[in-house]
Amino acid sequence: MADLTPLLAVRWSPLAFDPTAELTAAEASALLEAARWAPSHGNVQPWRFALGRRDDETGKRILANLPARDQRWARHAAALLVAAHLADPPATAPPAATAAPGTAPVDAFEAVDAEAFEAAPVDAFRITPADAFEAGQRRAYDLGQAVAHLSVQATALGLYVHQLVDVDHAGLAADLDLPAEVRPHAVVAIGRLGDPFALPADLLHRETGLRRRHRVADLMLR
Repeated sequence: MADLTPLLAVRWSPLAFDPTAELTAAEASALLEAARWAPSHGNVQPWRFALGRRDDETGKRILANLPARDQRWARHAAALLVAAHLADPPATAPPAATAAPGTAPVDAFEAVDAEAFEAAPVDAFRITPADAFEAGQRRAYDLGQAVAHLSVQATALGLYVHQLVDVDHAGLAADLDLPAEVRPHAVVAIGRLGDPFALPADLLHRETGLRRRHRVADLMLR
């Protein structure tokens, strides 16, 4: 293996979490701070989060929106974090207008001062369906980077995370009363390692099996 930083080399996604461990306020703050400093296209920072702990109401609502097969182990995690991003901007097609002489077109997806945005003519922010799709792709990509940063910080704290995307997205949005512009994308189980032999038999094999990765040479296209 190449000279990989231990923070990445020892990272993995367990199923066995310690059902007695708690996520402290300081640990939660450090994880979210790591996510906050992830790279972001145009510095839009589209990620949004909802944190629930094992026995609080938010945690129970998040757990209820996981598949039954994953609830078996995720219920032992110290916390469940909903990872979401801002919704794709709606595609609009206002009447075409020419820019004022000497002015540059405005990119609606870059970070723009709020007052400048409000003062700008509506035609300056024309969003086509293709633009909206690309913006949505960037926002999901940025969220992934934020969660990756969170995962590395978790390793530094002796914590482990397991990410889930097969969740009830509409159910999460409704049960957590999320703003209409927020799209739940994944749930991240966070905690400390538990006893793998406490897992159901079908999960024990997954937990104790050898980790495998493709060779770098197999990943290279050119």
